[in-house]
Amino acid sequence: MSKKLHNFNAGPSVLPKNIFEKTSKSILNLNESGLSILEISHRSNQFKDIFSEARELVLNIAKLDSNEYSSLFLQGGASTQFLMVAYNFLYNNAGYINTGSWSAKAMKEAKLFGNVIELASSKDKNYNYIPKNYNNTSDLDYVHLTTNNTIYGTQFKSIPNFNQSIIADMSSDIFSRDIDYSVFDLFYAGAQKNLGPAGTTLVVIKKEIIKKIQREIPSILNYKIHIDKDSSFNTPPVFSIYACLLNLREIKTKGLESIESDNKTKADILYDEIDNNSCFVGFVENEDRSNMNVTFNLTDNNNSEIFEKICKESGVIGINGHRSVGGYRASLYNALQIGSVEVLVTCMKEVESLINKK
Repeated sequence: MSKKLHNFNAGPSVLPKNIFEKTSKSILNLNESGLSILEISHRSNQFKDIFSEARELVLNIAKLDSNEYSSLFLQGGASTQFLMVAYNFLYNNAGYINTGSWSAKAMKEAKLFGNVIELASSKDKNYNYIPKNYNNTSDLDYVHLTTNNTIYGTQFKSIPNFNQSIIADMSSDIFSRDIDYSVFDLFYAGAQKNLGPAGTTLVVIKKEIIKKIQREIPSILNYKIHIDKDSSFNTPPVFSIYACLLNLREIKTKGLESIESDNKTKADILYDEIDNNSCFVGFVENEDRSNMNVTFNLTDNNNSEIFEKICKESGVIGINGHRSVGGYRASLYNALQIGSVEVLVTCMKEVESLINKK
């Protein structure tokens, strides 16, 4: 039997074991239908039921009224949403809060359609904090922010108040905590962190803002068309949506309050070790530390070989930091068990013990 691995990858990432078991069975035979989930028609009643339940669960978990909001499962990842948001809603000026690489990429796409105003940025300190003061936000079509920054490990602990529509990239902390989702007119998230496997992107949109669309937009990039076609304008990614449905059921059963509590416990355990272990130092300002992506470095990079060897022997994988930050990153998504965090902490303690003996 292979050794248990503790998967801290930033995405595609860990999912609940029972989701893997159920989806693997569905590949051979979906609910005793005699067909694989990979071959059923997206027009079949069986998939329509799957799709309908998944979309309803999203709104239910977010505590949003289906008369006011629509949930869509689209393709192209969050990167396509950078483009779609601006194509549909940017006509004059849009405000962006720049807190990392993904915010910067969203801004780059938006500039193709209108004037992008950088309301605030943490680039001056390599994105290791969340800016708190914003430039003038009057006369904006919308404000865009990234709620959690996967690469740098920062997170908005509360959503700023703006008079304009707020649009959010929530790819790395969607449904990881209990917040008021009604503050957003649109939020989106790639599935491959807290929702399911890669291949689909969740978009939740307030129907009222569709009225703001003024230009002619290619059909595949038009939110109104996707809403009118019940998120089936083109063939949806059937397998990924089915896996998301199974995971959404788990999220609904557990509840966001309980999920948030567990995620905070995991993060607290790891940050406590970082702060008290002489061999490690955190990357992010304490008040802005993400509960999803914990970034840290060794105080002496010469000890990297020792640390990585201990992690490998303990089955800890996926902790190498992004090249723009260096060091290490532990992603603590919903499905990661506290036991895995404890194993990582044990590795860190072992490093300190070995170094101190030198």
